[in-house]
Amino acid sequence: MRQVVVVTGGSRGIGRAAALRFAAEGADIVLVARDEVALASAAADCRALGAEVLTLSIDLALPDGPERAVGAVVGRFGRIDVWVASASVFSYGSVEDTPDAVRDRVIQTNLVGHMRAARAVIPHFRARGHGTIVFVGSLYSQVAGPYVSSYVAAKHGLLGFTRSLRQEMLAHRGIRITIVLPASIDTPIYQRAANYTGRTAFPLPPVVAADRVARAIVQVARGPRHEVGVGAAQFLTRPLQFFAPRVYDRFIRTLQHVLGLRRRPNAPTPGAVLDAQHDPGAVSGGWPRIPLRWPRRGRADTVGPRAAAPR
Repeated sequence: MRQVVVVTGGSRGIGRAAALRFAAEGADIVLVARDEVALASAAADCRALGAEVLTLSIDLALPDGPERAVGAVVGRFGRIDVWVASASVFSYGSVEDTPDAVRDRVIQTNLVGHMRAARAVIPHFRARGHGTIVFVGSLYSQVAGPYVSSYVAAKHGLLGFTRSLRQEMLAHRGIRITIVLPASIDTPIYQRAANYTGRTAFPLPPVVAADRVARAIVQVARGPRHEVGVGAAQFLTRPLQFFAPRVYDRFIRTLQHVLGLRRRPNAPTPGAVLDAQHDPGAVSGGWPRIPLRWPRRGRADTVGPRAAAPR
C-alpha cells in the first residue's frame, strides 16, 4: 500500500524537495501551503514522478487551518502515514524594529501552527495505531543569532515541543515524533523574508542543498533516529556556543554583519510573512555553496524535477 505523506510548506524549498523525494519513492503526496500557483507547480512535479497528489491552499497559522487540513486528507485518502511539518517564514530585524504583526506571524507559522497540527493529527494516529511526524526545525533551534530573534524563538520552541510530545507518545509505540535540524539551506526563504535591517540578507555560509535535508527527512521518517542535524555549521556553532558562549556571541554577530547582512540598501518589507507571494515557486533559492554574491538571475525561478537535485 502506498504511503500518504502530508508536506506542509510543500510549495517551495525544503518542503518541496521532501515531497519530490517521497513521490519518487512511491508515496502519494498532500501539499499544504498558501500559494495556489506554487502548489500547482509543485504538484505537477510530484505527479511526473507517479504520485497521486492533493493540494490544499490552507494557511496553517490560522487557528482552524490544521484541523481543516487533516480533515481534507482523511476525507480524500482515508489515512495519514507521515506528516512533514516544514511550513516556515523568516524575518530579519532588531527586536525594536520588527513590527509586532511580523513577529507574531513568524511565531504563529513556525511554532504554533505546527503545535496545532500535531494536536489535530495525533488522534488519527492513535486510532490507527501508528504514524510519524517529522518536524523541520533549524540549527537556530539550538543556537541563537542577532536580527533573527522571532525565528530563533519559534525554532527553539519547536525543538522543545517536539521533545515533550515525543515523551508523551512513549506509551504509543507505533507513533514516532522526529525532528530534522538544518543549518543554512539553499532555498528561496531568504529572498522572501521580512526585512527591517536596511541591508540585503544572505544565508550564512556554508550553504547546503535542500535535497540533503529532504533525504534526511525521508530517512528519519523511516529509521530509528529521532533527531538529525544537516549541515557543516552544526559541527562548529553548537560546541562553540556551549564551551565559549562569549566568543560565540561576538563571532555570530560579526558573521551576520559581514556575510549575512551586506551593506546594500534594502527598503523595509514584510516579504512573504504576512501574505503569500504568488509565483511558481522552487526548491532552490539560487545560492552558491559559499554565498559571497547575489544569486544568478533566474536561478530562483527554477521549477520542475531539476529543482530536486542538489544545487
